[in-house]
Amino acid sequence: MSYTAPVKDMLFGIEHLANIEQIAQIPGFEDAGLDTAAAVLEECAKFNEGVLAPINFEGDKNPSSWKDGVVTTTPGFKDAFRQYGEGGWQGLQHPADFGGQGLPKTIGAACIEMTNSANMSFALCPLLTDGAIEALLTAGSDELKATYLEKLITGEWTGTMNLTEPQAGSDLALVRSRAEPQPDGSYKVFGTKIFITYGEHDMAANIVHLVLARVAGAPEGVKGISLFVVPKFLVNKDGSLGARNDAHCVSIEHKLGIKASPTAVLQFGDHGGAVGYLVGQENRGLEYMFIMMNAARYAVGMQGIAIAERAYQKAVQYAKDRVQSRPVDGSINASAAIIHHPDVKRMLMTMRAYTEGCRAMATVAAAAFDAAHHHPDAEVRRQNQSFYEFMVPLVKGYSTEMSQEVTSLGVQVHGGMGFIEETGAAQYYRDAKILTIYEGTTAIQANDLVGRKTARDGGQTAKGIAAQIEKTEADLLASGTPAAQAMARRLSAARKALLDVIDFVAGNTKASPNAVFAGSVPYLMLAGNVVAGWQLARSLLVAQDLLQKGQDEAFMRAKITTAQFYAEHILVKAPGLRDSIVEGAASVTELALDAF
Repeated sequence: MSYTAPVKDMLFGIEHLANIEQIAQIPGFEDAGLDTAAAVLEECAKFNEGVLAPINFEGDKNPSSWKDGVVTTTPGFKDAFRQYGEGGWQGLQHPADFGGQGLPKTIGAACIEMTNSANMSFALCPLLTDGAIEALLTAGSDELKATYLEKLITGEWTGTMNLTEPQAGSDLALVRSRAEPQPDGSYKVFGTKIFITYGEHDMAANIVHLVLARVAGAPEGVKGISLFVVPKFLVNKDGSLGARNDAHCVSIEHKLGIKASPTAVLQFGDHGGAVGYLVGQENRGLEYMFIMMNAARYAVGMQGIAIAERAYQKAVQYAKDRVQSRPVDGSINASAAIIHHPDVKRMLMTMRAYTEGCRAMATVAAAAFDAAHHHPDAEVRRQNQSFYEFMVPLVKGYSTEMSQEVTSLGVQVHGGMGFIEETGAAQYYRDAKILTIYEGTTAIQANDLVGRKTARDGGQTAKGIAAQIEKTEADLLASGTPAAQAMARRLSAARKALLDVIDFVAGNTKASPNAVFAGSVPYLMLAGNVVAGWQLARSLLVAQDLLQKGQDEAFMRAKITTAQFYAEHILVKAPGLRDSIVEGAASVTELALDAF
């Protein structure tokens, strides 16, 4: 089935929830208003619908392969990546000084969604390159920037992120790769890295590995980790490629999903040492790597939204085509397309509401990022940075967890045909599973939400968001329509449940950490549910207003109905989550270990 980018819904959020015209008043973004957003999204849709989507299924059937250290990607990927770079898509959000277009994240996020909907395995390559670019922009020396950034931003070269080792997964204190200083200021890097996305491939002339390693004499633990640029090919002073570096792919993984994306085991230094160049200062590598990590975590949240959208579109098409059984209300006196059946509608509405809610949440987060990094007023920057940082674990954690449910429902709508690989629905289900795992599992996102984002400031940032939600409730009640009143009632109950949990987390993290962390993932799911519902409530108010003005009646009615469905079928889960978090810790923690 073909993919159609949901440009209209994306632009609705960009215009009315993210307020793109306000972003266009920030210095540097003057040309990035709604007209620009619409033009960029339309072009992006053409590329993804026409170039990337058609080779997605082929990537699942004919994955990347490894032989004698060489990785060959799926047929069509190399040419598609060339077109991706030539189209300027890699540089969309990056500075014009290094060959990018300098557009706001608010526009870029929509393009990230499209690319991942069209072909998630392909999209992982530019996703990791974006992270490498961000790290070099933030901490790289002028020489490193001059050598690597333009080639990365134009898509001529690609980037990777090398954290994980066989003995060091999420606990980076256990990293054992080492770096030895050389007289010329470079380092020799030695070690093994696993799970390296696009660590080896044939789509670009060079691969720029960003590698965590320890310099001799560094402190133990995370405070002794440094970050290095280790290119696949060394770069000559004139910018041309030189000798092959001592960095080699010794295998790639055989995976449940995203099969076309090569996940490499990389060996550094087996033949005398891989040449590496320090990024920033020694022993601050984890700090720099988290710049990449946070960029990647947001992008993985967008992947969740993207794969949910693709699964939803496929399920809708199948439900319209598949004829089976008479409608229960007798409206058709013969077997009808299954989209007439109430439970199929329930599944499709669940898929739609989750996807639109998370898209709206991520769009608003992107706008906060733009203001946090570019607004001229320091206080505005501070407020938006605080909001954005709170949102990152929600966008990553909630959006990817919801993608599990949505892609599973996509299989269910297909019935037995969904279990058949040739149908294509199963690919989205399999591809989605990794999203809750890489760049920090859902539990790691929840730990971040509890520790750094809630307990650290006594819940003040979270309560500030709740106060904004309460204002939206007042607007809903003032509107007075049945849909707005239904949303107000459910949103109010959800907000109160969230506030109870914020108080519980802020008040008990130090005194009773096991009790709090037993409910950390439910807290993340509660917070994501409420914030996504809040954005759909805002959407409902805008849609009602535009409907009264006679604008795009079918679209606006659908927005209102989707928001009301979210309130009545998804937001209603919030009070139950509150109860399990605040009152249910003992049943999580008290079973004797030998009873498991």
